[in-house]
Amino acid sequence: MAECSLYDCAKVIRSKNSGPFEITLDVLFDDPVIYQKIKDSNIINKTTICNLYQLTEDKITQIVFYDKALGFKITFARKISSGTCYDTDVYGAQQHAPLSELIVSI
Repeated sequence: MAECSLYDCAKVIRSKNSGPFEITLDVLFDDPVIYQKIKDSNIINKTTICNLYQLTEDKITQIVFYDKALGFKITFARKISSGTCYDTDVYGAQQHAPLSELIVSI
């Protein structure tokens, strides 16, 4: 097994608002073998996401794998609602960086 960052083995990693109070992370693959290895490894879980984003588990609303799309989606509560004072990313478009640096085995 080789190790690489999620950034290096995924086709798309993006983040966006899921309403003003949540962020959604989408990760899509173009290789079904790599997708299945990451899914089977169970590295994408609440504990991992909490560590990457300094969250408590109750802030994660969903982690869903979509086999037909070769991808997964993670949604969690924003620390500060979109567009309010001290919000540094009103569209949630820069929140995928910690996930993209996750080291995975493929």
